[in-house]
Formats: sequence, structure tokens, C-alpha cells
Amino acid sequence: MLIRSIAAVFVLLFVYLLAWPVPIDPVAWNPPRDRGLVDPFAVNNQLAAATAIDLGHCSKPEDAAEGSDGHIYVACEDGVIGRFDTENHSFEVFAQAGGRPLGLEFDRFGNLFVANAHLGLQLITRGGEVRLLTNSVAGNKILFADDVAVAADGMVYFTDASSKFGPTETEDPMAASVLDIMEHAGNGRVLRFDPTNGQTSVVMHGLSFANGIAISADENFLLVNETGEYRIWRYWLRGDRAGASDVILDNLPGFPDNINNGLQGRFWVGLVSPRNPLLDDLGPRPFLRKVIMRLPDFMVPADALTSHVIAIGGDGEVLMSLQDPAGGFPLLTGVLETSDSLYLTNLFDNRFGRLAKTDLFQ
Repeated sequence: MLIRSIAAVFVLLFVYLLAWPVPIDPVAWNPPRDRGLVDPFAVNNQLAAATAIDLGHCSKPEDAAEGSDGHIYVACEDGVIGRFDTENHSFEVFAQAGGRPLGLEFDRFGNLFVANAHLGLQLITRGGEVRLLTNSVAGNKILFADDVAVAADGMVYFTDASSKFGPTETEDPMAASVLDIMEHAGNGRVLRFDPTNGQTSVVMHGLSFANGIAISADENFLLVNETGEYRIWRYWLRGDRAGASDVILDNLPGFPDNINNGLQGRFWVGLVSPRNPLLDDLGPRPFLRKVIMRLPDFMVPADALTSHVIAIGGDGEVLMSLQDPAGGFPLLTGVLETSDSLYLTNLFDNRFGRLAKTDLFQ
């Protein structure tokens, strides 16, 4: 009887692993071979010099932007947009955006644009008034607004990380991102909001988790991080190639998250975690990815907690690769570069990492 009972349990477990419904419908793909941390990504500990700045109740500061007032504005997990005074290190609530604000970008008039994962594209005036600009495209709801870039003419470009999996349904952007990357069906896209007529349109589609976005200083092109493919796209806005796109950096050693404009033509990219060998191995095996989704969390390998950001040029040249293998500031989403510092945004706790440029450019 005991043997039969044990056998029955194993049969049920086997059936569960093979047939229990999961929300993803995985697509086979062949990841490029992970070269690891080799040149230009050779291991270093330059981020180990970063110091911690306490942001109080502002947890998981996903993105930050510098205002014309010299203060740093921060997207917090609880829906708050915080304002950080770099001189006295004070932190206050600037606005209640609600939902989960992710990407932040100021326009030339001092308005703050917010890619809100739950709510869509928002605008916050200099006085802190929150307005919803758009939450749909072609009659369909925008499920996962992720990052935003604003052109001088007022045109707003933003990513919809996944048109299938949104954090409203999963209650967590990270959980939604895992579903989309595991499915790998090209659900991500880049959207454009035209303030002159209030229309939202699709600029790029078919991306595996469309994440960070930035516009070049001359506004000739956009750069877009495709997290699930470990690569960065360039989409041309002007010139003979307007409307065309090309990959400028491929086979990254980690998952690219935000991309932010730096100084002197730099773009900063956060590699939120290193690549997972198991996930790469499962790329051509969609059925096994379904099996993995049925496993309890404790049986799924956790991401390594390291710290890694890179600076690139508009042609994809890697200008800097800054790391801390010990992961002093793990799950880095990106970098805000000011005249004297690099501020490290993250999905880990309620701290900024700050790296003084004097510690970097010596």
C-alpha cells in the first residue's frame, strides 16, 4: 500500500510537471554563446568605491533624472516620485504618481515624463501635478510602460516592455519581466506619443522585453535595450535611414535594463544581472521552459548579485565597463551622470550608490 501511494505521488508530480497550465507559450531561439567577462567587459572593481546614499522610504529606485533645479528626481516602488537634494542629502516627496513609476525624463520646459508600469505614460508639471497622457495604442491597453525619452519638439518615445505580460496582473514588474523573457515571443515594442494630437503609435515591435530607451544629443536616433536578446538597437529618426533600425551592440554579458544619456556623448546602460547559463541552455527548448515555470521558486536558480554598468557611444563602442563582483550595489538598473558624480539606480533596496568622478576619471 505504501509503495502504491508513493508511486501515485510520483505519477501526479510527473503529470504536473508535464501538463499543468502555465501563462507562457515559449518560442524556441538560439542565444549567442556567452563569452563571459572578457574585453571590453574584463573584470574590475571600479564600482567598489561607490558610497551609499540613504533614500529613506524610497525603495528600489529604478530610475533617476536631474532637474533644472539641480535636484535628483527618483522613481520609487510605492508610486512616489522623490526629490533628492545633493547638497544636504535630504529627500522629500515631489509627487504621487501611483502605480509603479519606472523610467523618468525631463523635457526642456522642466516637465517630468514618467513611464509607469501600471498606468501608462504620465506627465508631472513643475508644480507636481500628475497627468495621464496615454495608456492605450490602437485601442489596446499599454500593459508595461518601462522607459521614456523626450525630443526637443515634444515628441515622446517610450517602451512597452511587453504587450502580453503586465505588472498589474502579476502584481510585480519583475515577475512580469520573467514571464516575458521566458516566453521570448517578441512582445515588446517602442511607442511614440505625439502631444500635438494626443495620438500614440507603434515605432518598433517584435522585441524580446523592450526596456531602456534614450535619444541621441543630435536627435538623429534612438537607442533601445532589448533585454531578452542581450542587445541594443539603434532606430533612426532622421536622415536617409529614417525608420530603419540596426543592432549596435550584441551578446552582452548581462541583461541590459535602463539606458540613460550621459555627458560627452556617452550612454549609460545598467546590466541588472549577469546571464543565466540555464536560461541560455533552455533557449532552443521551449517545452522545458514550461517545465521550469511549474517548479517552486526555491528550485529555480537565483540570479547572481553582482554590480555592472557600461558606457557606450552611439555606434555601440564600449567606452567603459564598471563592476563590483562583490555586488555592493546589486541589481543595478542604470546610471544618472551629473557633472561630478555617477548615481547608481537599482531594484534592491532604498539606497543610491554614488561614485565620484574623481574616483573614476583619474
